Amino acid sequence: MVLIGGTSNVGKSTIAQTVAERLKFEYLSTDRLARHPGRPWRTPEREVPAHVAEHYGSLPLDELITSVLDHYERLWPRIEELITAHAAGNGVRPGLVLEGSALWPVRVAKLTVPHTAAMWLTADDTVLRARIHRAGRYEEATGEEQHLMEKFLARTERYQTLMLDAVDRLGLARIDAGDGRSAEELADAVLSAAEAQDAVGRSSAGR
Repeated sequence: MVLIGGTSNVGKSTIAQTVAERLKFEYLSTDRLARHPGRPWRTPEREVPAHVAEHYGSLPLDELITSVLDHYERLWPRIEELITAHAAGNGVRPGLVLEGSALWPVRVAKLTVPHTAAMWLTADDTVLRARIHRAGRYEEATGEEQHLMEKFLARTERYQTLMLDAVDRLGLARIDAGDGRSAEELADAVLSAAEAQDAVGRSSAGR
């Protein structure tokens, strides 16, 4: 089992799917278990729901980060149950690659499930900003839409700061996913990190 955490737009889903395909494992995102207000920008297939626009438009940054962290805390028992059940052989395929921001380092580090590796993806704030602006077509967006994107970006950056503090304090594995490497190259890095671990998220040799 491979667990991949990280903030929004860091590349978790792309890299996790690449790893799953490589290993012939099942792929799953924690977003499919329960969804917190999603990305507040329009796409050709989707308008921004009113409750999502209100969420980002009305809450200050501190409340935005508290809201999402509280959501992940409520979701954790379902995630832990999923991981435990899969480890017991109840999955569709023989292995699982699970990704999501809900994989909070402090909780994951307490897992004692065998044959489980974990790592967290990171990217520089300038990389995250460029990806979010590109995804939301920032230059074409209205002033209000840009404001919502900036609030989402601020929450994304704050989440990563808090996550990195926890990852480094606990000595967990992290991988820079914003350094220009391809998804295949980053999948190699994930698999190398997984093979080196002798406890969930940790190796005796350190990161």
